[in-house]
Order: sequence, then structure tokens, then C-alpha cells
Amino acid sequence: MIGAGDAPRAVCALAFELGREIARRDAVLLNGGRTGVMESAAAGAREEGGHTIGILPGYDRRAANRHIEFAIATGIGEARNAVIVASADAIIALAGEGGTLAEIGFAKKFGKPIVALDSWPEIDGMSRADTPAQAVALALKLAKSNSRRRN
Repeated sequence: MIGAGDAPRAVCALAFELGREIARRDAVLLNGGRTGVMESAAAGAREEGGHTIGILPGYDRRAANRHIEFAIATGIGEARNAVIVASADAIIALAGEGGTLAEIGFAKKFGKPIVALDSWPEIDGMSRADTPAQAVALALKLAKSNSRRRN
């Protein structure tokens, strides 16, 4: 899932519920491993016993938020956004800024399914969801369908 590192409380609450829903469906949460929506989603996933992976921009795995189970230190800065997207089966996009927009661009370029959760109405070509449960269900469905096309 992708979204702002510095996000309003309401967006973080949505991310927390998204993380919980990902864990409930036995999927793995993968994100940038830092603050804001990344930390909130990881906290929700871990609360439900789910697994979390954080792809970090720097060399120090300790820079991950405390809810990241597996921290991957890349040392490649914002280029790690491409790694996040390439490693995911589907992307769920929450409100964000330039980094989130770059990740959406990578997802489009890499042919990854994208589900916008209450965000990015100005971008065409993404599926839309109104709730975390809808977003996760749709992302998993699209990921499964996408993997069949690639095989």
C-alpha cells in the first residue's frame, strides 16, 4: 500500500483499517516502512497478526517504524519507490504527495493493478474503492487476475 509519510489523522485511521483488513485476508502488507500511512497500516496489520515488510530509502534497517516485521534497507533513496511497486502484486493508493504519485506512475508502467481508496480522483485508469474491505478484496482479485495474464 502507498500513501503519505506525513498524513492527516483521518487518512492514518483509514490506513490502520486497511492494514487490519490485509492481515485478515492472510495477505502481506508491503510499504515504505516509515511514518504516516505506512506506520498506521503496519500497526493495523500487526494487531491482527499479519506480516509487514518495509522497503526503506536508507541503509539503516532501524529506521523502519516499530510495526515493520521485515525491514529492507536499500540505500537508494526515493528510487526505492520503484522497488516497492515492483515487489507488490497490487497497489492500494491512499492520499499522498509526490512520492505516492511516483509510485502510481511506476505501477502503471509495470502493469500492476492499482486500487485508489478514497483518493486520487483526478487519475484515470485506477480501480476505486470506498472502504478498506472493498479495497483489499478488489486488490486481491485484480492481483490474481493479473498473475494469470503474465503466466
